[in-house]
Amino acid sequence: MRTALITGATAGFGKAASQMFIDAGWRVIGTGRRADRLDAMRGALGDAFHPAAFDVRDEAARDAALDALPGDFRGIDLLVNNAGLALGTEPAQSASIDNWRVMIDTNVTALVSLTRKLLPGLIERRGAIVNLSSVAATYPYAGGNVYGGTKAFVKQFSLGLRSDLAGTGVRVTSIEPGMAETEFTLVRTGSQAASDKLYGGADPMTAQDIAAMILWVAQLPPHLNINVMEMMPVNQSFAGFAVHRES
Repeated sequence: MRTALITGATAGFGKAASQMFIDAGWRVIGTGRRADRLDAMRGALGDAFHPAAFDVRDEAARDAALDALPGDFRGIDLLVNNAGLALGTEPAQSASIDNWRVMIDTNVTALVSLTRKLLPGLIERRGAIVNLSSVAATYPYAGGNVYGGTKAFVKQFSLGLRSDLAGTGVRVTSIEPGMAETEFTLVRTGSQAASDKLYGGADPMTAQDIAAMILWVAQLPPHLNINVMEMMPVNQSFAGFAVHRES
């Protein structure tokens, strides 16, 4: 039985992926800040799910949780770097620098640190890494500034890992979703109304859609690597260029 470590498992893509991987016969270590949600998942998913409550930015807490893993969960075959967030929609000149720091610390620094921590074991087991980037890595939009920058980093870091890990058997994939209805917009704006407005009538992707892609990538034959996977709902496409016109 293979083992996946999925960060940000308490909601959205991570929660859906935890369920799908266990249904497919994997063990899952699910991480997140909300211990109550992880405990509820443990009750629902059973012995194949191990909750590990910590903030990915807290390296000491992370290392303590990894050191305390039960024996059956110590051999990690797949790292799913899913934990991440977007904060604020303001233009750069009026955005919160504190929000920028949180996004960089979570989406970039914590992802890099955990990846480096697990790389020796992943190489030993000829495992895999799936990094959750975004279409924001490729297509800029007003208010996306630092969030898009962090996701561009994740994409390029994934490609760089592939270069460095050539010959080790470790596979690396950057998954880049477009509009998917989760808690993402609620966290970003703090407004249920804003979330409802964004997704209303758009028939967005679901957390289960993205989780299915993660599982598909993870279960491909070991000689096959998906470098980058970009997906959008049918009702979303590439925006036109923004043009400011003088009055």
